[in-house]
Amino acid sequence: MKFSGSYVALVTPFQADGRVDFGKLRELVLWHLQEGTDGIVALGTTGESSTMTHEEDDEVARCIIETVNGRIPVIVGAGSNCTQMQLEKSRAYHDMGADGLLLITPYYNKTNDEGMYRHFATVADAVDTPIILYNVPGRTGCAISPACCARLSHHPNIAGIKEASGNIGYTAKIARLVGEDFCLFSGNDDMIVPVLSLGGCGVISVWANICPKTCHELVAAFHAGDVARARALQLQYLDLIDALFCEVNPIPIKEAMNQLGMNVGGYRLPLCEISQAGRERVAKALEVLG
Repeated sequence: MKFSGSYVALVTPFQADGRVDFGKLRELVLWHLQEGTDGIVALGTTGESSTMTHEEDDEVARCIIETVNGRIPVIVGAGSNCTQMQLEKSRAYHDMGADGLLLITPYYNKTNDEGMYRHFATVADAVDTPIILYNVPGRTGCAISPACCARLSHHPNIAGIKEASGNIGYTAKIARLVGEDFCLFSGNDDMIVPVLSLGGCGVISVWANICPKTCHELVAAFHAGDVARARALQLQYLDLIDALFCEVNPIPIKEAMNQLGMNVGGYRLPLCEISQAGRERVAKALEVLG
C-alpha cells in the first residue's frame, strides 16, 4: 500500500473518571472522515498509548478500524521496546484489519544498528500488514541510522517512515537513500513543506486534530504543484503549531480541542493539565486565527 496525504495522529478522549470515551472517539473519527483527513494513526504518541493497558489499546484500535470501515487507511501504533511484545501487538492489529502498523525504535534499552534492523525486520517477516517506521529520537533517546533505514526500506513489507527528528539534514539523507516507493512522512507539523520538498508523501499530524481540512489542503496543494499555496498555509499556521508543542504532546492539543468545545477530556499521569502560561498561549494562537 502506498500511503499519502494528511494523516491525523488521533488523540484518545477520556471521560471524567479516566476511562476511554468510546462515544467521543467514534465522533472524532466520523468528523475526520467528513473533513477530508486522508488517514488515521491510532495509538501513537498523541494517542497516549503509553498510559493505557494492552486491553484498552486493543479496544481503541478496534473501535477506530470498525468506525472507519475501510473508507480511509488506519495505521495502528504497535511499537514497544520489547521486540516480542511489538510482534504480538502487530499480529493482533493485523488480525483486526489495520491497514498499516507504526513501529517505534526501542526506547530506553536502545540497541546497535544490527539490533535496530532486527527489531523491525522480526515483525516485517511475520505479518503482511505494511509497516511504517517511527523515528523520534527526542522521545526515545535513539535513532534509526540512515544506513539502517536504507537497509530496512528494501524489505517488501516496510512501506515508509514517520520522520520526527526535527533534523532536516537527517531527513535529506533518508530521502536520498530510500527508493521512490518508500513513504516519507513528516512527523513534525512545522516542517511539512520542507519534508514534502524532499519527496515526502505527507504528514502524520498533531495539528490535524483541530485543522483537518487545512492540513489536508496543504499537502494536496503541494502534490498538485501549488507550492506557493502550501508554503502560505505552513507559514500562516506556524504560531498555532508552535503553541501546540509549548508543552509535551499531547497536553497542548487536548487543551486546544477542549477550548474549541470538542470535549476530549483530560490525561493520565504522568501527563497532567497544562500550565496557565501554556493555556493562555494556546488560547491566543486560536484567537488570532479566529
